[in-house]
Amino acid sequence: MTSSAPFVQSMCDAAASLRLPGSGLGWLDAARAEALRAFAERGLPDQRNELWKYTSLRALAQRSYAPGDADATNRDVDAALLQPSPVPGPRAVFVNGAFRGDLSELDSLPEGVAVRSLASALHESPEPLRFLLDRRADADDDGFTLLDRAVAADGLVLSVAAGVEVPESLHIVHIGVAADTAAAWHLRSLIELGEGARLRLVEHHIGAEQTGHLANLVRDISVRKGAHLDWIVIQQASADAALFRRSKLRLQDDASVDFHALELGGKLARHEIRAELAGAQSRFVSRGAFVLHGRQHADMEVLVTHRGRDTLSNAVWRGVADDRARGVVHGRILVQPGADGADGSFYNKNLLLSPDAEIDTRPALEIYADEVKANHGATVGQLDEQVLFYLRSRGIPLELARRILVRAFCSVTLDGIEPASLREHCEALLAEQLPEARA
Repeated sequence: MTSSAPFVQSMCDAAASLRLPGSGLGWLDAARAEALRAFAERGLPDQRNELWKYTSLRALAQRSYAPGDADATNRDVDAALLQPSPVPGPRAVFVNGAFRGDLSELDSLPEGVAVRSLASALHESPEPLRFLLDRRADADDDGFTLLDRAVAADGLVLSVAAGVEVPESLHIVHIGVAADTAAAWHLRSLIELGEGARLRLVEHHIGAEQTGHLANLVRDISVRKGAHLDWIVIQQASADAALFRRSKLRLQDDASVDFHALELGGKLARHEIRAELAGAQSRFVSRGAFVLHGRQHADMEVLVTHRGRDTLSNAVWRGVADDRARGVVHGRILVQPGADGADGSFYNKNLLLSPDAEIDTRPALEIYADEVKANHGATVGQLDEQVLFYLRSRGIPLELARRILVRAFCSVTLDGIEPASLREHCEALLAEQLPEARA
């Protein structure tokens, strides 16, 4: 894909006139300029890139977006969008890519927990962020990552001090609301848990019915020795939105992350998760499900690298597609030399509810160490007609029987979500989204 594509050209033109937080810092200006040059040269990723093999960006490449929403800090937000979860706790709210302190509630955070927007951090004390932002492009950086480095205007900077256990869930709420025109915004975030810290992070993506926006989020998550992160993502972006996310996690000795994802919204939604088990006995467990209908397209990339000894990764993902929707699931387990004792597994099962739906699944193993346990599997199929017949023979109507089976198929990925009220909330959202439940 060449840089002459309207999307690439419009982003490059807009970048030249943007006044970004931290402008005037020599090292940051240089890093942004290099990232923009690399983006202009590489353009958007195409299907020759193995990680984008089943996700075409041809239509997106022909679009132009406004460079952010200039009125995002003043947009009215429906109160219902600010109550995305039944679980109380502090929250940080972003509207059309801008941090909204007036809608956030962070006063109840315990001592040792610091939450700031990237814009304010760059204004007040930019030097600690230099190790994150002053990086050069490498082969793993696709066009969205480079664009984010070049023009990200905001994001979340979250740190939990060593030994701090945060008692309540911290909510990160991304809201898309209608603006004068479809806008593209880019967020860059840093999350760091100190040694022995514990945090539950509940991340919501919510949108009004029609926005047409594009959101591009890149984040680095560092989990220090003995720390634990419980991370739940509930994605209900607006029906015509495009949402691209890349999350890079690095786990030190005895660190652990439990990740749950429920992907329901957006016209085009992609999440690339890169988990590096760098420390001995670190652990990454992921559970996720997507339910698609219409012309939705979802792409879930779960790339786990085992580097430390005796590390563990375990992934269970489910996909459901109806109408002409398309899903993509790629799970790769890479065991590096010296990562003896690694134990990795990735299992993905999928249901097609329409002859026009499609799901592409690609589990992969790369092993370069000894004494390793690794396994993977994937299936794509339809509802079992014998089971449907059994349920109907017990007096259950066909559509209700289909709903029961699809719901049970997906709900296994919600096991382990705590507290119970949050899990029940996710189950209710899942039930609402099931194709058979729609009018």
